[in-house]
Amino acid sequence: MKQENIISFTYKEFDNEEELDPSDLELLLSARTAAAKAYAPYSQFMVGAALRLESGKIITGTNVENAAFPSGICAERNAISNAASNYPGDKPVALAVAAYSEKEHSAEPVSPCGNCRQVIAEEEFRHKVKIKIILGGKRKIRIIKSAGDLLPLQFNGNSLMVTPR
Repeated sequence: MKQENIISFTYKEFDNEEELDPSDLELLLSARTAAAKAYAPYSQFMVGAALRLESGKIITGTNVENAAFPSGICAERNAISNAASNYPGDKPVALAVAAYSEKEHSAEPVSPCGNCRQVIAEEEFRHKVKIKIILGGKRKIRIIKSAGDLLPLQFNGNSLMVTPR
């Protein structure tokens, strides 16, 4: 029997940062600070990410471009790699992303690319947690409950096994 299914998700949208929970605002401001430090001489599109760990520690990352494309790394993967390397037992619980373009914050929230969505989803799978995603722009801020919402029908460790975990 042919069946049509619908995939949808819900997210919160805020008009300004004053509406945010203080811990979400702190994470977003950390992402904005990180974005200002990005190395993006080719695109001039500077992205920062801030990852909050279960312990409360905030780990930041920036995009780092390279003349030999695609040798660079995105801010989200940079922060996650840093956390995995230096705080392997500390679970990630929230990730904020912010961008600068032409020396000012992007007007609209910037969403993680496909590679970053997969890496964030893997962190959720690995740690058995949902990672809140905070996407900050000047005009609006979006909060998404989980990377799984950004990447439905995702490929994960269960995809590699005959019997899922």
